[in-house]
Parts: sequence; C-alpha cells; structure tokens
Amino acid sequence: MTAAYFDQFNIVSLITIRAPFLGDFAVSFTNSSLMMLSVITVFWLLFKGERIIPTRWQLVIELIHSVIRTMVRDNLGKEGAKYFPFVLCLFIFIVLLNVFGLFPYVFTPTVHIIVTFGLSLSILIGVTIIGLFNFRTNFMSLFMPGGAPLALAPFLVLIETISYMSRAISLGVRLAANLSAGHLLFAILSGFTFDMLTNGLALLSIFPMLIMIFITLLEMAVAIIQAYVFCLLTTIYLGDTVALH
Repeated sequence: MTAAYFDQFNIVSLITIRAPFLGDFAVSFTNSSLMMLSVITVFWLLFKGERIIPTRWQLVIELIHSVIRTMVRDNLGKEGAKYFPFVLCLFIFIVLLNVFGLFPYVFTPTVHIIVTFGLSLSILIGVTIIGLFNFRTNFMSLFMPGGAPLALAPFLVLIETISYMSRAISLGVRLAANLSAGHLLFAILSGFTFDMLTNGLALLSIFPMLIMIFITLLEMAVAIIQAYVFCLLTTIYLGDTVALH
C-alpha cells in the first residue's frame, strides 16, 4: 500500500534511443519530458492576446502580466525590467506544471527534487555569472559584510558562502516538498475513500469526500502560491546583479 502511494512519482521511459557506437549511452523521452513539452505547447497556443477588447482568458493573462511586472519593478527597479520576460515565463511554466499535476493520472515534474533543484541551481549559476560580469571583483563583497572586524573575515566569508549556495537548495526543496506533500495527501485520502465505498460504507465516505474537495481547492492555491514564491525569490536573488548590498 505504501509503495502504491509513491507510484505517482515514478518516471517512466516512453521512448529510448540508443547509439550503438556510444556503448551503453541512451537518451530517453520520459513522462516528465512529455509534461514539460505539453506545458510549453499550451503556453504558445493559449497565451496569446491580440484583441483590442479582451476575452476572459486574455484578462487572466493580462492579470498575470501585471502581477509579475509589479513584482519585478518593486524588487529590481527600472534597471531590472530586462528580467521581466524571464520571470514571467518561469512563473507560467511552473504554475502550469503544478496545476496540470492536480488532474488524475497526470505526472507532475515539479514534485521531483532533481527538476526543481535543477531550476534553482541554474538560476543561482546565472545570477553569479551575471553579477561577476557586471561588477567584476566587487561582486565578492557579498561574502564579506561591510564594517565587520577583519579578524572575523574567514568565518564570515565561510558563513556567507554557505548561505549563498544554500539558496539553490532552499528554493528547489521548498517547491518540491510542498507539492509532494499535497499529492501524497491526495493519494491517501482517495485510497481511504475508495476502501470505504467498496466495503459498503457509502454514507460514511461522504466525510472524506468533502475533505478531498477542500484539499483540492487548497492544493490549487498552493500550486499557484508556490510558483509565485519561487519567482519572487528568484527576483530577489536577481537583485544582486542590479545593485550590490
């Protein structure tokens, strides 16, 4: 039973391509890859707004556009406006993966730490490279707080370096952990409800079904909020490429 709850997190290879001249090396197209490709396709097909009088769907898109633009402007100012397209695309990509993952039999890539950590680590590496390009050696001042005693420099540099590197871990783990907990709760409650129905306890099963409806609404909110938090922290980290603190 416990193993069944975790079956939803299994990565399944759909297409495997092997190159005989490369030995055991193979490239696989998995259910995770399929979901990411599907989300990108949905993004290109549906996120269009070309009408002067917007439709309901276009109003939703414009609302998302306004919220993300405000977030970028408040945290990065005018100089950080160049990061707006990246943050907007990142938000839409994550929120679509999260929301689609709430549908039955749909795989959710963002429950895997390797996916979320890959995103967060890539962002941290990008911030570091851009920061070094913009500020050269002055970027290293992030690891040494101003006004601190020189005798504490080795310890402070070590602490600040660990704190800086842990951004990637906290950013990725937060997203994966919150979504994984929600999916496990779904699996446990649905299994419990199904057992009650099959054992002739239809009347008593109403209570867990009502809980599942509430959890569904809650998880939809969590899917959106976690995508927003991920992008908000990304925007804050990008602030180090605009101005040193």
